[in-house]
Amino acid sequence: MQGVLTGFAVIAVVIGVGYAIGRGGHLGVHGREVLTKLAFHVATPALLFTTLAGTDLSLVFSSRLLVTALSTAAAAGVFVAVGVARGWGVGRTTIGALCSSYVNSGNLGIPIAVYVLGDASLVAPVLLFQLLVLTPIALTVLDLSGRVEKGPVWQRLLTPLRNPIAVGSLAGVVVSASGLPIPAPVMDPLTLIGNMSVPAVLLAFGISLCGSAMPGRGPDRGLVLLSVALKSAGQPLVAWALAAGVFGLHGAPLLDVVVTSALPAAQNLFTYASGYGVGERLARDSILVSTVLAVPVLVVVAALLG
Repeated sequence: MQGVLTGFAVIAVVIGVGYAIGRGGHLGVHGREVLTKLAFHVATPALLFTTLAGTDLSLVFSSRLLVTALSTAAAAGVFVAVGVARGWGVGRTTIGALCSSYVNSGNLGIPIAVYVLGDASLVAPVLLFQLLVLTPIALTVLDLSGRVEKGPVWQRLLTPLRNPIAVGSLAGVVVSASGLPIPAPVMDPLTLIGNMSVPAVLLAFGISLCGSAMPGRGPDRGLVLLSVALKSAGQPLVAWALAAGVFGLHGAPLLDVVVTSALPAAQNLFTYASGYGVGERLARDSILVSTVLAVPVLVVVAALLG
């Protein structure tokens, strides 16, 4: 269980530092906004590019990834269905669906994969699926729903290509598919810039907690509770049922897919919500509560299937 505890300890410390910065007002009243924009427009695109540019895209094609994709679609689909029925709006429903299904495969998934599953590469397929499929779809919906100008449909459909995160991801895929090496003088600065992404997101998340009400309260209470329930229980249960009952996985492969599906909502979802100015409290509360719940959930999963 060292990997689970180590991963959460690292995240908690950095968020705590962000909270302390916010309480002390060391970055001024616009500190969180600056960190969020830095992550959204600069650091995260660089991180996604360097990550995908050096990844074997053949990892996408596997039965484990199919289980992840189906369990992700199931969790997000339930939230979307409820959101449409309750009239929660496109923006909030999209953010809620992401919080219900988009796992923290990077800064938390990697240490857990190393210490619990024994192989850091096991999170690569999940990371690729989220970057190449889930994120572009969600950002497309957010882009189109947030645009007020009129114009041809084809022009509006191309608006996500102006999104820095989508551009960084697609550029990384192109480089990986081409097999062309990137010179160190080009890659090293991008890697250095990309390394700011996770700390910036976690610090901004910590600052956002200052003066905020307890999670799960206010007008978004129902959305938060639903997203957390789907993320912490619904998605791993669906992944287990599909992996064991449909694809016949057992042993280590079964543990792999259930553990990755049980990871909490990713911190970069708060960056997306802040970048589009929609569902920020929903994202913050869902991430916080699912991260806290993920500790006992992952311990139980490892104990039952490990």
